[in-house]
Amino acid sequence: MYIYQRTAWPQFSWDENAVTKALAKTRHQQGLLLGKMKAVGFPLQEEAELLVLTQDVTQSSEIEGEFLDHEQVRSSIARRLGIDIGPLKASDRHVEGIVEMMLDASRNYVQPLTPERLFGWHAALFPTGHSGIIKIEVGQWRKGIMQVVSGPMGRQKVHFEAPAAAKVADEMADFLDWFNENKLLDPVLKAAIAHLWFLTIHPFDDGNGRIGRAIADMGLAQSENSPHRFYSLSAQIMKERKSYYQLLESTQKGDLNITEWLLWFLACMTRAIEASEEIMSSVLLKAGFWKTHAKSSFNDRQLKVINRLLDGFEGKITSSKYGRMTSCSQDTASRDLKDLAERGVLVKAEGGGRSTGYTLP
Repeated sequence: MYIYQRTAWPQFSWDENAVTKALAKTRHQQGLLLGKMKAVGFPLQEEAELLVLTQDVTQSSEIEGEFLDHEQVRSSIARRLGIDIGPLKASDRHVEGIVEMMLDASRNYVQPLTPERLFGWHAALFPTGHSGIIKIEVGQWRKGIMQVVSGPMGRQKVHFEAPAAAKVADEMADFLDWFNENKLLDPVLKAAIAHLWFLTIHPFDDGNGRIGRAIADMGLAQSENSPHRFYSLSAQIMKERKSYYQLLESTQKGDLNITEWLLWFLACMTRAIEASEEIMSSVLLKAGFWKTHAKSSFNDRQLKVINRLLDGFEGKITSSKYGRMTSCSQDTASRDLKDLAERGVLVKAEGGGRSTGYTLP
């Protein structure tokens, strides 16, 4: 029996003492982060938010096994938020749609969540009307059976079967009434319950996970009364994807006591906030670098590579990698790198081998 088949559905319950204690810890971490962000000033806030939103969009898709072009996502977000990051990479319709949905959820968090708004999000996720090569119903509730399965064709395991399609409209009406009208529940708990509730209904042919996480982000924006995002719940869920799916499945097959789900969600959110410290370190590193080199001049190729390194490029940069990044010859790449090393902008990496590598100091 699934939870939506329980007589009391959707009257959730939980251990008040345990959840309140965990919520207090999460709220404390949330408040500390927001206080730090206010102290660093607008330019660094803007830089941090761009990093977080890019991470949020790419990781929410990666949870579903879809890998988006990082630079396309970053450029799309920067363009929509009016952030100057230099030359922007053109984005395809699919990336634009995902970015549009995620930004609408967090930027317009005070607006009610309606069927029409969700249909718009769904249409933005699937601009061609297809999920891969499969044609799906877009911008409307699903009309067929919905199962969450894994495993090879013919030997698939059914982890969950959502309510019948005929019940989806009524189920979603109840969900949206609760989401828009419940002002008494702490918004962080509301975000956790909303994510679980929406995924239990699974109202669309595809894209339910990403839309469910967007709804959670909308709830978290309400909890902070701010459209700005400085931590990524989706990125943390990606790190904990196995336990995420296990908790969803066990909760959906359990009774209506969702204590375990709420405690996991709150702990995951706390870890997401703690992980944002890495983002802040990256932003401060970048700010310190440009302050140090405020009077230095760089050509366009050097600027592009330096920014890639500051944005967290893994490993060392070699002349061949430099050439691929900037579409220049090996000789030009070697000259540019040698120039940066002589000025102390880059340093030779330890090791060696066939190709000299460089890193930031």
